[in-house]
Amino acid sequence: MTVETQEETFTLEEVLAAVTPNHRLILWNDDTNTFEHVINCLVKHLQYTEAQAEKIAWKVHTEGKCPVLEGSYTEVDIYRKILKSEGLTVSVE
Repeated sequence: MTVETQEETFTLEEVLAAVTPNHRLILWNDDTNTFEHVINCLVKHLQYTEAQAEKIAWKVHTEGKCPVLEGSYTEVDIYRKILKSEGLTVSVE
């Protein structure tokens, strides 16, 4: 009886992605930003279409928050800083 095994190889990125938890950028509802400003920021910085950005803005308005980006902490934190500089209320989870 013989047993065959197959060797799998992974890149460093694949290994790190498997062990690194994903982080989410959360957009929060606030009383200061207009729908138009939120939509413009999502289109400009996160490359959402206007229709997608409008849907997110409504979700934030009705549910209080909405995840808008998922990735490594470093990536998500960069966008947190960008959106915060635009006056949006954001956090990383």
